Amino acid sequence: MIARRDIPLAAPHPAVNPGQRLRLLSYNIQVGIASSAFREYFTAGWKHVLPTPERMKNLDRIAEVLCEYDIVGLQELDAGSLRSHFLNQAEYLALRAGMPFWKHQTNRDLGHLAKHSLGLVARLIPYAVEHRALPGFLPGRGVMLARFGQPGARLTVAVMHLALGRASRMRQMDFVADLLADEPNAILMGDFNCLPQAPEMRLLLRRTGLLLPEKELHTYPSWRPSRMIDYILISPSLRMREAEVLHLPHSDHLPLAVEVELPPGLTL
Repeated sequence: MIARRDIPLAAPHPAVNPGQRLRLLSYNIQVGIASSAFREYFTAGWKHVLPTPERMKNLDRIAEVLCEYDIVGLQELDAGSLRSHFLNQAEYLALRAGMPFWKHQTNRDLGHLAKHSLGLVARLIPYAVEHRALPGFLPGRGVMLARFGQPGARLTVAVMHLALGRASRMRQMDFVADLLADEPNAILMGDFNCLPQAPEMRLLLRRTGLLLPEKELHTYPSWRPSRMIDYILISPSLRMREAEVLHLPHSDHLPLAVEVELPPGLTL
């Protein structure tokens, strides 16, 4: 049984029709490593380098959750190295969840040691996917943009994972704002590594018009969630029906789930 809090989501549905609802999930999966205490960043740090059987079991548990959603943005994936048993984790999760579409974007490639990536897993098939590198003092951050529907009436879904330093995040937020400023129907999700009141968040919201959930949803750390650093933001053209944090002990973050209502005329 999966324990949940806040507002319960509606029952899963097999497809999305025009004007209907879309179920979204954003999840930093920490390359399949479950964490239950801060000390495990040190005592279990070796799991970020070496494979472990528990990782595969944990990915299977995550896949059981993904199949309930239409579009899933994933952060801290591995695209196939020693630590991930040389499996592309985006592909593996999509196959295990029975989702027809998956895509990954490797932003920092360390060869056999690690392939730090973003991922998109979806029940819907986008007509285009773009990969962009984010600016910053250290390379290795990116944003993935998927276009659903058709060019004249599209939904743009962006997945990103921002830097730890504020100066870099300001540049990255400014870059992403340029990408989304003219999008009439946009969803931006991911691990932003900042609080809702942060200056970089205010910059993004001011330039794009994207909307936060009505209340703070704490996703980090998973064993004692006290900070909102994971987000799903939407354009005013979309209506946020429900939002919740799922209590799943499969990472150092908790996943964030949102249900939105699509505007009339938007056909996916």
